[in-house]
Amino acid sequence: GIGLAPVADFDSPTGKGALGTVEGRRVALGNAAFLREQGVDVSAYATEADDLRRDGATAIFAGIDGRVAGVIAIADPVKATTAAALTALRDEGIRVVMLTGDNRRTGEAIANGLGLSVRADLLPGDKLSEIHALKAAGPVAMVGDGINDAPALASASIGIAMGGGTDAALETADAAILNDRVSDVAALVALSRATLGNIHQNVAI
Repeated sequence: GIGLAPVADFDSPTGKGALGTVEGRRVALGNAAFLREQGVDVSAYATEADDLRRDGATAIFAGIDGRVAGVIAIADPVKATTAAALTALRDEGIRVVMLTGDNRRTGEAIANGLGLSVRADLLPGDKLSEIHALKAAGPVAMVGDGINDAPALASASIGIAMGGGTDAALETADAAILNDRVSDVAALVALSRATLGNIHQNVAI
């Protein structure tokens, strides 16, 4: 029931946060590094932010007129089917790596529970660099759903977008998973390999 005031001078630096003027006051939202760039000292909420990250949440700081006003927790809970889906991918001989723009502590909290290796604190350009590095070792499939994932999806050997993702991700990817289930990625790999096997058999026969 809270009325939302209009925002002026809005800006959203890619992968960092958001800025705007609300009722004459300058508001900044983003991670600690971004708010420091705006001249906001977030140390007053550092402990609370660390506690949130240990629980696997993303800590978003709010600054108003150059002073920290609070910290907001945003969490995307891991689906119950994800662990089994990752096991299925590993059984197919696929190495799984988590690339995230989240803070390292948040990324590790989620990745450790799933037995994943993780690269955190990544901006869109950093994700792109990670994909290039992984491609040096072999073909790479990138699964993503956000605007920040689009460059990496385009650069990967195959880009796979989650159906509930942004238009940018869906338009950039080579394939789309209609349901937001990681288990469908494993099914896609198995189906693709079975299809290719049939093609090889038909050509050989």
